[in-house]
Amino acid sequence: MAPTYHHGDRLLVLWMKQSPNRAPLGSIAVIEREQRPGIFLIKRIQKSHAGNYWVEGDNSDSTDSRSWGWITPSEIVGRVLFRYRKGQ
Repeated sequence: MAPTYHHGDRLLVLWMKQSPNRAPLGSIAVIEREQRPGIFLIKRIQKSHAGNYWVEGDNSDSTDSRSWGWITPSEIVGRVLFRYRKGQ
């Protein structure tokens, strides 16, 4: 599957000061892994279980829960609300 977001796209992000109680499945989250502070990733929330989340990129060779496993709610730092495509 091709990526939904492309280099140069502008995103409107709702930054979260605290971990979400419940992130909606299918929503696009901004992830900051505890092992890589300061690096922000955009992933789609696929599943939730026992308070943790399974996230995947839209590209099948994306680095995501398929290699990390479940992530904690504290690693979700924002939610993408809107995309403005480059060239629009």
